[in-house]
Amino acid sequence: MGEIELPQSWQQLNILAVHPNQVPQIPPAALAYLGDAVYELYVRTSFLLPPKRSHVYHQQVVAQVRAEAQSGHLQLLSTHLTAAELDVVRRGRNATNGRPRRLDPEVYQQATSFETLIGYLYVTNPQRLSELLALLHLEPSSPPQL
Repeated sequence: MGEIELPQSWQQLNILAVHPNQVPQIPPAALAYLGDAVYELYVRTSFLLPPKRSHVYHQQVVAQVRAEAQSGHLQLLSTHLTAAELDVVRRGRNATNGRPRRLDPEVYQQATSFETLIGYLYVTNPQRLSELLALLHLEPSSPPQL
């Protein structure tokens, strides 16, 4: 699958009325919560074509939104991040408390950091979010290749 061109509707999706001065008040966990939803919507949109059965969509999406895949996505993007974005990633990593038993704590921290970054960029810079998401080159039913 080649680079995904984001439709105009995705680029205009950020309809939040958050003033830039309010962003530092948003806790990293809240940004991760938002980032989780934004990223899943992006993945779901990416796999709409060609048409498939619902369970196939579900399998493809789950393969990309699992913590292990998100951790890999963060590693792939890390060399493309600005200092401010790396700081958001650090804040997200430090904000994790608890984790599912099946996961390595580092994987969970990286996945939460990834979601925090996605949420932060959704609120502050949707164009930059689009640029970074386009770097992921999502492949159906496969986690990211590092």
